[in-house]
Amino acid sequence: MSVFGNIMSSIFGGAAAANPASAGPASTRKAAASPAAASPTPTSSMSASPQPGAGAPAAAGRQGDAASPPVQVDIAAVMDKLAEASPEDLDWRKSIVDLMKLLKLDSSLAARKQLATELKYSGSTKDSAAMNVWLHKQVMIKLSENGGKVPSELKH
Repeated sequence: MSVFGNIMSSIFGGAAAANPASAGPASTRKAAASPAAASPTPTSSMSASPQPGAGAPAAAGRQGDAASPPVQVDIAAVMDKLAEASPEDLDWRKSIVDLMKLLKLDSSLAARKQLATELKYSGSTKDSAAMNVWLHKQVMIKLSENGGKVPSELKH
């Protein structure tokens, strides 16, 4: 899986584990490994309305996968919860390295360079400070584009 795919899976899968009702649509799109995200719900490919007993958000998310999901995952809430549980003082709102550490992902320079390639960074990867700032902004934008509710100040 790609580095950004791992970020998505960690955030959206973590949100599903914490609150399956609010994270169902986004987490099911990215094949999260969480048992909560994979809970059985009737498929609704033949019907426009959810079947009795089916969670409406999950059914709506499956129907609306081609469009933006009706329920967004609150990125700040998920990341803040991880930061509170972390023994380290990590500033995920400003640092791509800290964000990756909170998600228990490889935050090495090599991993960040791979992420830069995936996200089509056009600057020099030798200037890691500039690359990191760009990566953080792009990850926030991409999370927003993929069903994440990202505070507006993190996308600019």
